[in-house]
Amino acid sequence: MRQSQQQVATMIFRLFRRDPQAATIAALYGAIVAQARNPTFYLGFGVADTAEGRFDMILLHLALFCRRLGGDPVTAGSLGQDVFDMFCRDMDHNLREMGVGDLSVPKKMQKMAEAFYGRLETYDRALAAAGDDDLALALARNVLGEAAPSGSARRLASYARAAARRLDETPVAGLTGAALRFPDPDTIPAPARGTAP
Repeated sequence: MRQSQQQVATMIFRLFRRDPQAATIAALYGAIVAQARNPTFYLGFGVADTAEGRFDMILLHLALFCRRLGGDPVTAGSLGQDVFDMFCRDMDHNLREMGVGDLSVPKKMQKMAEAFYGRLETYDRALAAAGDDDLALALARNVLGEAAPSGSARRLASYARAAARRLDETPVAGLTGAALRFPDPDTIPAPARGTAP
C-alpha cells in the first residue's frame, strides 16, 4: 500500500512538474521573435515598422530555423513542428487581441500558414542557388513590397545568407538547448552609395 501511494504521488508530481521540452520550445520561439524585432531591420534595412513588417520578419527567421532542422530530420525530431505550433498559437492569440472575430480567425490563420510554407520553400530554393539574386528578389517581394530588389533587399539577403550559414554550422543538439544565435544585423554592410535604398 505504501509503495502504491508513493507511485501515485510520483505521478502527480510529474503532472505538475515543468516540461523541459516545453521550456526549450518557448526559448527557441522567443529567440526567433526577439531577433525579428531587432530595431536595425526597421531603421537600416527598409522593413516597414508595422504589424505586417514584423510578421514578415518573424516568418523569415522561423523559415530559416525550420530550414536548418529540415536538413537533419532524424536528430531534430518534432522540434520544428513544435516551434511552428507555438508560432500558430501566438498568432491566434494576437489576432484575438486585435479584435478579430472567432469566425475570421481560422481563415486568417490558414493564410498565415500558407504564407509560411510558401516562403519556406522560396527561401530554401533561393539559399540553394549560387549568389543572392534570387534571395534578394524573394525578400524584396515578400518583406519589402518591392517589384525589384533594392539595396535594402540585397542587404537583407546578405543577412539571411549569413543567418542560414550560422544555423547550418550549429549542431541541432545546440538548437534544442535553446542556444539559438542569429547574426547581428548591424554587422551586415549597408548598400554602397549610389545603390537604391
